[in-house]
This record gives sequence, structure tokens and C-alpha cells, in this order.
Amino acid sequence: MPHAQEHVDLLSELEPAVARQVDRHIATSREWFPHQYIPWSSAQDFDGPLDGEPWRPEQSPLPPTVRDALLINLLTEDNLPSYHFEIASRFGRETAWGTWVHRWTAEEGRHSDALRAYLHAVRGLDPVALERARMSHVSNGYDSGMPSVAHALAYVTVQELATREAHRNAGRMCGEAQGTRLMNRIAADENLHMLFYRNICAHALELTPNHMVRAFADVICNFRMPGHGIPGFRGRAARIAVAGIYDLVVHHDNVLMPLLQALYIMDRGDLGPAGEEARERVGRHLERLRDQGQRLEELRRQREESHRHRSGGHGGGAHAAAR
Repeated sequence: MPHAQEHVDLLSELEPAVARQVDRHIATSREWFPHQYIPWSSAQDFDGPLDGEPWRPEQSPLPPTVRDALLINLLTEDNLPSYHFEIASRFGRETAWGTWVHRWTAEEGRHSDALRAYLHAVRGLDPVALERARMSHVSNGYDSGMPSVAHALAYVTVQELATREAHRNAGRMCGEAQGTRLMNRIAADENLHMLFYRNICAHALELTPNHMVRAFADVICNFRMPGHGIPGFRGRAARIAVAGIYDLVVHHDNVLMPLLQALYIMDRGDLGPAGEEARERVGRHLERLRDQGQRLEELRRQREESHRHRSGGHGGGAHAAAR
């Protein structure tokens, strides 16, 4: 069916679907309590007014790349006040949109509380450096720069799934059972948030397919995680990618492709010239990601093979040095 009206009022037109999806989300989500996921018995006082023990790097049970990942994940979650302002300004605080904005904010608030408490309890990160990084990052605020409601919806849909993968993979690689359990719990929230936005995008694509596909193309081809302004982000992101926690392969295989398939963006038959051009842009971007991802995977295999040879030839000390 042709869709001549491409500049519909998405907020108004989508409000009934938002109301249904809010009801679905509340019925599906499971109540949980951050304090139940924290190994409090592992905690001890830090230096300062309580005259406890200062933090030392060797106290951390977490691998260095997981520390990088959890630092970025936590500081990203810490910026919730800016995210709330962003989506409240974009979607409004009235009707079902407002109900969603506040519910989403309440659920997201658990994540930084739980992750910070966990990292303090297990002495996973330097608490002084962590607090200074939080102050710096949150003081700078966040602006997505999205030019339209369609772009904002496309961005949060991709971002929520990317965040789910970042949390889940960091938990999987942390080598510490309590950390894995907590990160899986946080990732489950992010998955439900992604499903909400993905379902809203499915309705938006029926209302204005060309506009939405163009918005997705703009977002996908220029995507940046919301924590890109964190101090030292680029170096940490590179180490996280080398470790396979979040790299181009994860982004392509576990984020972009599932979303594009679920929304039938690459298979739609109702696009005009502008929508077709945008879809072709997405296709070219996916090809570049695949090529770059394959090259990085080959480099990772070569690196791991080199480490195995060095370990076998020179013993454990050389292996430790290689890492």
C-alpha cells in the first residue's frame, strides 16, 4: 500500500501503540532488587573517614579489559539525568509517552546503583578514579543531536540492543560469578527496553516507511554509543574490541542484523526513491562492517596464535608478559 504522507505527527500517531507497549512492558518485566545482587560479605572499608584499606590494583578480581568495559558501562549508566532530559524533551511527559519515559528512567536508575555497589564491594575498580570520572562525564551532559523523532526512535532502538550486548558480554568475560549474574540481570532490562522501542519502530515504519528507513540509515551509518564522551573512551573501546567484548562483529551480527531483520528494513516493498537510497546506504555500510570485522578477527586469531607459541616456547612468564 502506498504511503503518501511521510511527515506525519509521529508522537500523536504512535501514542495508541505506545500505550499498548507500556502495558505489555509492565506485564512482562520482573521486579528485582539491586541489593540482592551485591556480595556484601566481600566488602571492606576504604581509606578515608572510616580509616579502612586503600584500593590497590591487585585487589581486583576482574581482568583488565573487563575493568575497562565495566567502567564505560557504569559511567554510561551514570548519565541517566541527561538521558531522561533528552527523551522527556523529545517524547514529552504527557500521555502514554510520559508514562514510558518515567518508567524507563526508574528502571534504568537501578543499573548504576547496582553496578557501582558491586564494583565497590569486590574492589573491582579504583573508587577515587571512578568518582572523578563520573563527575567529569556527568558534568558534561549528553546531547544525542538527533534531528527528528524518527531519528530518536531509530537511535534508542539500536542503542538499547548495543547496550544489552555490552553488558552481557562484559559479564560473561568477568570470570566472577556474582558479576556475571548482575550483568545478565541488567542486560535483561536493556532487552525489554529494546523490545519496546523496536515494536514502536515497527508501527512507525507502517506510518511513514521512507522517513523511518532514512532515519535508520542515518543512525546506523553514523552510530556512536552514548558513552563516547567518557574520558579515555577511545583507548578503552579499542581494548574492549580486541578482547571481543564489543567489536565490529558483535555490532554487525548481534545488533544491526537482528534489528534489520525484525523490522524487515532490507525487504520492504513500500519504499519510494528516498527510502530505496537509504536502504542501499545501509547495505553498503553492512558490507564495510563485515569486511572490517573479518580483518579484525583474523588479526585476533594471529595474536592468540602468537601468544600460544610464545607461551609454549618460554613458559608461563613469557605468556604473562605477552598479555
